[in-house]
Amino acid sequence: MAPRVVSIEADGGSRGNPGPAGYGAVVRDPETGEVLAERSESLGTATNNVAEYQGLIAGLTAAAELGAAEVDVRMDSKLVVEQMCGRWQIKHPGLRPLAAQAAALVGRFSAVRFSWIPREQNRHADALANAAMDAAAGRPTATPAAGKPSTTPAVPIIGSDPATAPASWEPRPSFTATRLILVRHGETPYTEQKRYSGRGDVPLSERGRAQARATATRVAELAPTVAAVLSSPLSRCTATAASIAGALGDVPVRTEDDLIECDFGQWEGRTFAEVRQQWPGEMDAWLASPRIAPPGGESFTHVAERAHRVISGLLTAYPGETVVVVSHVSPIKLVLRDALAAGDGFLHRLFLDAAGISVLDMWPDGGVAVRTVNDTAHLAAL
Repeated sequence: MAPRVVSIEADGGSRGNPGPAGYGAVVRDPETGEVLAERSESLGTATNNVAEYQGLIAGLTAAAELGAAEVDVRMDSKLVVEQMCGRWQIKHPGLRPLAAQAAALVGRFSAVRFSWIPREQNRHADALANAAMDAAAGRPTATPAAGKPSTTPAVPIIGSDPATAPASWEPRPSFTATRLILVRHGETPYTEQKRYSGRGDVPLSERGRAQARATATRVAELAPTVAAVLSSPLSRCTATAASIAGALGDVPVRTEDDLIECDFGQWEGRTFAEVRQQWPGEMDAWLASPRIAPPGGESFTHVAERAHRVISGLLTAYPGETVVVVSHVSPIKLVLRDALAAGDGFLHRLFLDAAGISVLDMWPDGGVAVRTVNDTAHLAAL
């Protein structure tokens, strides 16, 4: 049985670029260093970058087959790491389908972290890739990785490989982003009193209802055409979502259980000062790690898993369309944390107002653009 968290070391290359190509990938237990799976395969004629992406895809596939929940990907390809993190654009049309394939695999995990490492720290995957390149070139080679044969065939490339395609090959059309309009619900009595409000179904206050109406007008200005409105099942969200749906022409509201707020357990209904006084040690631990849950409650890591499932489902169900998501502080913060590739400290430094709007675009090749965070201009007159 694989551990909950695994690490992937992946590499790929070609003799000539393009030339005889192959990849290698190793899945390890990050605590013991034990090799849990190896993958390598010859790709025929391809480019270095195509082979590197195929190594990543093979590693992610192996980790998914092992049942891992979180993955740390380590590669010596700066291009693949930066593109998968959304910091570099994917300009080569031949790499976009591969990046989209990798992004779809990333969506199967609760968290995937990418980091660049020097080649000397990636020797195992590099050896597997070189053995595969030798095989592609027709050279005799030893069985890769100390006698362990490859058992998984190459993951097929979606579309044509530009390294082998005829001159008339046409790239795929540009992807269209799915736009997510993230809305925090309007104010409640707990919001005004700055109390932890998790699973308790605290309704909107009178001011909160006015905020919901103003937010609905603003969302309709931002997106006259919306494919869907999703909401947490709690009434403070469904009421906000109903106002938005009405302003959009009565778009149906669909409730989604995974959008519910974090369960704050014994801290529910209490202020920060009250929690600090009664649970000082537990509060320090909670602030230090998203894996720690309040007494009797839920960790941010678990909330992130729920939010990730929702976002992944939306990208599949509504490609290239606009979707409104009405939720709570914690799920929205976690989505924004991941979209901005921010650290965990971000969760306690970002403030999200009641009825604030955040907008992000997400492409199927893994690209992300955060357009707006916590827009509250529409509330100024209230």
